[in-house]
Amino acid sequence: MNVIRSLFFYAGYFLAMLLSGLLLLPLAPFLPLRSRYRLLNLYNHVVIAWFSITCGVRYDFRGREHVPEGPCVILSNHQCEWETIYLQLIKPPVCTVLKQELLNFPIFGWGLRLLKPIALDRSRPARAMKQVLIQGKARLDEGLSVLIFPEGTRVPPGERRRYNKSGAVIACRAGVPVLPVAHNAGERWPGRHWVKNPGRLSLEIGPPIETDGRTAEAVLVDVEAWIEGRLTQISDVPRPASEPARKTREPPGESQANPPMRP
Repeated sequence: MNVIRSLFFYAGYFLAMLLSGLLLLPLAPFLPLRSRYRLLNLYNHVVIAWFSITCGVRYDFRGREHVPEGPCVILSNHQCEWETIYLQLIKPPVCTVLKQELLNFPIFGWGLRLLKPIALDRSRPARAMKQVLIQGKARLDEGLSVLIFPEGTRVPPGERRRYNKSGAVIACRAGVPVLPVAHNAGERWPGRHWVKNPGRLSLEIGPPIETDGRTAEAVLVDVEAWIEGRLTQISDVPRPASEPARKTREPPGESQANPPMRP
């Protein structure tokens, strides 16, 4: 049954992508940035709803009242493609830190380019860090929020990885709050398998974490404690006690969801 449901989902998924490329994408370059986000995010709304309908997923969203009025840095755990789609909807316009390769794919890559992402070259981590810090602050100064996955890559449910502090550094330099987000989407939308799983998908948005007069390290401690604390409550898969030591240096917090996708 899960296989059949997943096939139905992907049929609608690809159809929605095709229609977006034919009907929405040609109009987007002629619109101001905020209107462009509203237009292209119609695709996101369709995918999120279609996933629930076809795959038997029940959404439990909490904390929307915590989203601040001004720009912020959104820091979320990263398990699969689902959150890269949904998190575009909670605080548009939002600039996403992602891997550069995604811009090269037809339709969704073209749409990505119109949304002012911060696209990183993963083969040059030192340059990527500098790029995130410079462009991230510039986007916040323009009034956009910035979405970063501090784990740096997708982490399957039940595993844990050290958080990168680049998002907290950007927030502290720009004087904007950090908005923490926790979810268990990888349990319903496995990151490395196409068959989806029915059940409850929980996402919680925490109270904004202020950055004025604080160090990035202190802010990151609060962010990680909140996200990991919520994951222990909403996850069906037990959480490990602590993250393993990092063996290699990762680019700072880019989205690495496998194509096909559009933010």
